[in-house]
Amino acid sequence: MARAPRRSSKAITMATVAEHAGVSTMTVSNVIRGRNVQPALRDAVNRAIVELNYRPNAAAQALASANALKVGIAYRNSQNAFLSALLVGALNAATDVGAQLVLHQYTTADRAGSEESIRALLAGGCNALLLPPPLCEIISGSAMRAELTVPVIALSPGSELPDMASVRIDDAGAAREMTRHLIELGHRRIGFIRAPDVHIVSRTRLEGYRDALTEAGIPFDPALVADGDLTFDSGLEAAQALFDLPDPPTAIFASNDDMAAAVVSLAHRRGMHIPNDLSVAGFDDSPIAIKIWPTLTTIRQPIVDIAERAVQLLAQGTVEGTSYLHYELIRRPSTDAPPR
Repeated sequence: MARAPRRSSKAITMATVAEHAGVSTMTVSNVIRGRNVQPALRDAVNRAIVELNYRPNAAAQALASANALKVGIAYRNSQNAFLSALLVGALNAATDVGAQLVLHQYTTADRAGSEESIRALLAGGCNALLLPPPLCEIISGSAMRAELTVPVIALSPGSELPDMASVRIDDAGAAREMTRHLIELGHRRIGFIRAPDVHIVSRTRLEGYRDALTEAGIPFDPALVADGDLTFDSGLEAAQALFDLPDPPTAIFASNDDMAAAVVSLAHRRGMHIPNDLSVAGFDDSPIAIKIWPTLTTIRQPIVDIAERAVQLLAQGTVEGTSYLHYELIRRPSTDAPPR
């Protein structure tokens, strides 16, 4: 299991105050918001605030001024396993901290569609936002981001965003580890299926793949990189292109599990045996990874935990910087040594 980079910020947060006072972060939040709290607990929190010289940041003040934490989540594809996991995590944490979730679906993965979705959530009374990719990556650096006064956390962006707090894994590091795994099995021609350019992981996961090849002294071959859009159908098209190369790969690493499952499906149709004839690896460890045969070697991205952590940070008022969670390489029967 890879280690998550340490968080560099040493600022006093609600969690720090809660630990000092011997109470929960929710109790600290309730005291700051002026809610009804037992006098002894309120006194302990107020003492800790004074002793630590705690000053709620802008995000905490915004939450404190509201009657309740109302978190808006914008999404695009309701059938996406990634979204389902995010919603489970957000709902778990919202239940724990007494927050309300508000969902809004947008139809186009561009700036206009993203901004319209955010405006709809704000018009609905949301006082905090959780933005999954690619929406968070589209909004980052825009005029709308500069205008937003409510706390915003990006969920699993492909890299750190300079103007937005985020909870994520190290995507480049994860892709590097998976590619190293395939190289250690003996593969030298490793195909890679990218995510679409609208997602930053299109770049960062490709970087990890290339880094591992360079470390092993394997020349990067652009012909072994195919484009997808994170859907099963796009995985079929990418696999077709890679299979039809004059010298096809002995292993294919896809940027998500849906596209990897499509590679396995097309390989079966062509009479290929996985992993004897071809090794296949994915990313996310979504439900489809264990529903296909053979089950899929993949990177486990803790999507539920990412969403839970983001809601907890909103409740604590700790909306700054990047929080990293662990990823894990899950080895299953879809990968093995290349054919002799």
